[in-house]
Amino acid sequence: MARLNGFTKKQLTEVFSSMVTARELDLKMLILLKQGKGFFHMGCSGHEASQVAAAYTLNQGKDWSYPYYRDGAFTLALGVTTRQHLLSFLARADDPASGGRQMPMHYGNKNLRIVSQSSATGTQYLQAVGCALSRKLDKTKEIVYVSSGEGTTSQGDFHEALNWAGREKAPVIFHIQDNEYAISTHRSEQTAGSVFSLVSGYENLSKYQVDGTDFFETHLAFKQAVERAKRGKGPSVIVSNVVRLMPHSSSDDQRKYRSEKALKKDLKRDPILLFKQICIEKDIFSESDAEKIESKIKKQIDNDTTWAEQQDHPAKETALKHVYSDEKVKLGSKLTKISDSIVMVDAINHALHEEMERNDRMVIYGQDIADPKGGVFTATKGLSSKFGKGRVFNSQLAESSIIGTAVGMAVTGYKPVVEIQFGDYIWTAMMQIRNEVSVMRYRSNNEWNSSMVIRVPVGGYIHGALCHSQSIDGYFIHMPGIYIAYPSNARDAKGLLKMACRMNDPVIFMEHKGLYRQPYAATEEPGKNYVLPFGKARYVTRGGNLTLICWGAMVQKSVEATQQIGKDENIVEIIDIRTLNPIDYKTIGDSISKTGKVLVVYEDNITNGPGAELCSVIAEKYFEFLDGPVKRVASKDSPVPYNWFLEENVLVQVDDISKAINNLLEY
Repeated sequence: MARLNGFTKKQLTEVFSSMVTARELDLKMLILLKQGKGFFHMGCSGHEASQVAAAYTLNQGKDWSYPYYRDGAFTLALGVTTRQHLLSFLARADDPASGGRQMPMHYGNKNLRIVSQSSATGTQYLQAVGCALSRKLDKTKEIVYVSSGEGTTSQGDFHEALNWAGREKAPVIFHIQDNEYAISTHRSEQTAGSVFSLVSGYENLSKYQVDGTDFFETHLAFKQAVERAKRGKGPSVIVSNVVRLMPHSSSDDQRKYRSEKALKKDLKRDPILLFKQICIEKDIFSESDAEKIESKIKKQIDNDTTWAEQQDHPAKETALKHVYSDEKVKLGSKLTKISDSIVMVDAINHALHEEMERNDRMVIYGQDIADPKGGVFTATKGLSSKFGKGRVFNSQLAESSIIGTAVGMAVTGYKPVVEIQFGDYIWTAMMQIRNEVSVMRYRSNNEWNSSMVIRVPVGGYIHGALCHSQSIDGYFIHMPGIYIAYPSNARDAKGLLKMACRMNDPVIFMEHKGLYRQPYAATEEPGKNYVLPFGKARYVTRGGNLTLICWGAMVQKSVEATQQIGKDENIVEIIDIRTLNPIDYKTIGDSISKTGKVLVVYEDNITNGPGAELCSVIAEKYFEFLDGPVKRVASKDSPVPYNWFLEENVLVQVDDISKAINNLLEY
């Protein structure tokens, strides 16, 4: 039997067929685009050899893949069919990647373990590392493939991923497909040197630089990297130099920034022509054989295109499905007291202990959370000592790393409960939270999810100044796909956190730093079976003249304000909404129908804060019950200063609330 570099004739014919199929799909999709049947395309033409080489070293359906938008040939070689590619391009209901929810070339396939990808460049790196860390925890031989173009190596997430992967010897292979252009920007304007030199210095990281138009050379590098990862030696970076034979996308014209000479030079390195040429020279197949293969593939793609165009579009009424899971958490027994008093931070700690015992797939990590420190507020104290540093561990000081790796662990079935040490520093993780965590379920049409809990200490009143006092709820209430809890006392904190750990959706769990050890936030401690459902408000006081809506640290300040005004009891009805997504509008509406007046008190700054949304909904839904204007009390539109007299003038004070109550009662 004829062989070439260890490959049989059958294998080589399959390789050639995969590359030709990818090329012909690119061409067919561009025709469909011109016919107005599609709206966007990003081609893999010129990258086929390196991608097929990579796919041929992976274990289909066992190993994990995080491909980027140009990985058409890779996904085909891994098992995605031409029909599935066309369903995605035409945004049909049966598109396995997203059901028509994402743009074409945003790959995903649950059966093949191709994890749903987004448009954000670079977020996939950290997710791949998280996925690889979970493979180590499960003690499997599975590896993780992640790819991008060379331009994306400018992203900080790339270097954070290399650092974590190298430190932990994670079984992940980074494939950098270097076609020298990030849209129109040349590599010389992106990188100080080469990508190969850029990744030097990370321990346990192996590096390969190959001619990506040479299937055999690239395959050898991947084979070595895969074997190395399976032996537990750590990650590899493979930089394959390829050519981009099409513009960046269908919205681009590379003739504007590349010369005709350069484009013709690239055509001489066409990987399909090079592969066909060597196979003909080595008598693997003839020119006639190659033409028959090409003709058969073109005909098949034509037939598949006709079939795909006849498939149904997604039904309009499904547009809002899968923003959240439809699964319901089984509620525990009624509250049973196991201690007379516990402060909030200890209630949080106990909730984490109990949920770790209950769920052996739950992991906890963040900055400084492991013993002996146990977190800067001691919320995680004792956890790593009890459950081991495989399940409870310190992360690197990088918020994007914490959230990105959590996404990667979540898709493999783990339940990451991670801590962002201060809400003021969550912003470097914003790309991961907004474009990955919140939309993973929706964009994959319910195939994948990123169920996790993000614990975040927030708020002021601790002399924390500009960067340890921020209220962040106003930003995240505007983000569909993530639930938000914001408890005001120890009992609610424990019940809500345990609920969050059991929900099959991402949750941002906001913990006010100023409440952690306050006696007024201490309560009796509920037992381990107590869970508090989201979207259920609590009446703090009952009254018939004014409804006061609040949460977090504002609950106690509102209580003190009602005491300060010196009115009779049963005047002000204080409602602690407990969760900001969902909000219990039924309880709010019931109260307003009785009182006719509403005051919303919140710590975030007043402009565009969460209270503004509450007031808007109240005015829209309950206008007929109102006997006065819907009023707000919130912090001023200013950073929080360090000096305590200045801080007092910015943040909400009891006097501010009591004055607003009196004014509204007198209206």
